[in-house]
Amino acid sequence: MYAQLDVYGHREMILDVHAALRRIALVALLLGLSLSGAALAQMPPQAPDTMEARVAGCAPCHGSRGEGTSNDYFPRLAGKPAGYLYNQLLAFREGRRRYAPMNYLLEFLTPEYLGKMAEFYADQRPPAQAIALPAAPPAALAHGRDLIANGAPDRGIPPCSACHGPKLTGMAPGIPGLIGLRPTYISAQLGAWRYGTRTAIAPDCMQVVASLLTEDDVSSVSAWLASLPLPDDPSPLPPGALTTPLPCGSEPQ
Repeated sequence: MYAQLDVYGHREMILDVHAALRRIALVALLLGLSLSGAALAQMPPQAPDTMEARVAGCAPCHGSRGEGTSNDYFPRLAGKPAGYLYNQLLAFREGRRRYAPMNYLLEFLTPEYLGKMAEFYADQRPPAQAIALPAAPPAALAHGRDLIANGAPDRGIPPCSACHGPKLTGMAPGIPGLIGLRPTYISAQLGAWRYGTRTAIAPDCMQVVASLLTEDDVSSVSAWLASLPLPDDPSPLPPGALTTPLPCGSEPQ
């Protein structure tokens, strides 16, 4: 009889312990939720999930809206055609353009994501940054202006304006504007095409043109382009507005 009471008493004691543990767990849960709520209330608000927030990592080099920075070699991205920007992002991702920080940053981004980045910067219209102009002699500036407006037919060089437009703001979807860039950057890119360290989708029309330029041509064109103000409307021309003199793989014909 005592053994039977012992068993029942032991069972009731176990049930009491379980009930107590459940109460303790409930109190701990409620306390935890309360603390979590207080901690969350003290946390700063989460950044909005927008493309502007996602490309914030590009701002130190290219500006918050792609307007560029004081670094000569980090170009203005704002307002360039989305197709051109996408082609460049893809070229960095695939290693056709080589600059280690850009290659690394873009290596694991999908083409779809790169397209959204390109569209974001193409839609931006921030004001132009002040550019320190090189001390180019008047003859060099005149030579650059002549090459941009008229080319050099005797050497097979078409005018820059034939592809980049009369205002040099480019043409959608794949031809970039040339305004708002620093002379050192323009010179470096023309040099990269001349020596084959920058390439585009074949047929690579820029490599063909750049290979015909002399060092004097490059410095003159760079100085003249950098001296031009950004137009009130820097938007590129619509697709098909120009018939380009050379076939370009990055621009539908």
